[in-house]
Amino acid sequence: MSIVLTREQEAWLKARVERGDFVSVEDAARQLLDERIAERLAEEGDDFAWAKAYVDEARAAIAGGDVISLDKHKARNATRLSLRKS
Repeated sequence: MSIVLTREQEAWLKARVERGDFVSVEDAARQLLDERIAERLAEEGDDFAWAKAYVDEARAAIAGGDVISLDKHKARNATRLSLRKS
């Protein structure tokens, strides 16, 4: 299989090879692809069980009336920003 890189991609890879980060452009491309594929597999296989406690906490807060309108949220953030700028 042949893959055509953009000039920017090739320049970035060549610079990293010259710096000693990779043995060759091909090695760099393989390693970077392997890393990204592993990230995608982890993302696709994530059932988000780690987030359940956060979701439950948010639902309980909503059920308890601990909410504000979007307009109030925007106003509060605008106030915070203006205080930081001054």
